[in-house]
Amino acid sequence: MDWYSIVKFLHVVSAILWVGGGFALFLLGALAERAGNIDDKLQAMRASGELGGRYFAPMSMLTLVFGLVMCGFWVGFSDLWIVIGLAGYATTFSIGMLIFKPAGERIGAMVAKEGVTPAVLAIGQRMMSWARLDYAVMLVIIADMVLKPTLHDIGILAGMVMVITLGAALAFGGSRQMVPGTA
Repeated sequence: MDWYSIVKFLHVVSAILWVGGGFALFLLGALAERAGNIDDKLQAMRASGELGGRYFAPMSMLTLVFGLVMCGFWVGFSDLWIVIGLAGYATTFSIGMLIFKPAGERIGAMVAKEGVTPAVLAIGQRMMSWARLDYAVMLVIIADMVLKPTLHDIGILAGMVMVITLGAALAFGGSRQMVPGTA
């Protein structure tokens, strides 16, 4: 076995843990939202906030580091699929650190202080909206890493744009309310 295979394995394992763990939380929140179960939805949101810095950030950083090592030593940084992957990573990492982590922490603090309020549920709703976009980006990153598109792969690139557009539309196009007493 060579060093490239070892680093690639570590890159893939850390990516699976990062993306899979986040998807499981997203799915729990979506199922709770669909069922109208506010307590389960809050639990998923709190877990997202608690795991953000302890689990998701380290796993995403390991994914990035192993990917950068592969690029630096073997692949290079000039291929389009590398640029798309790095842009996708920057997007989803930013959403995690700037939206999910502070919102999850704020929800935890608000619930501890005031209980479940419409303001807490509204923050949770915004988190779920951002999660839809985040997982559209994640899907594009996964497709990008597997398909490795070039500028000549117009169909693949168009599909990636459509996935991001659909994710944004699902995230911000309509309002899904679980807040009692609001429209």
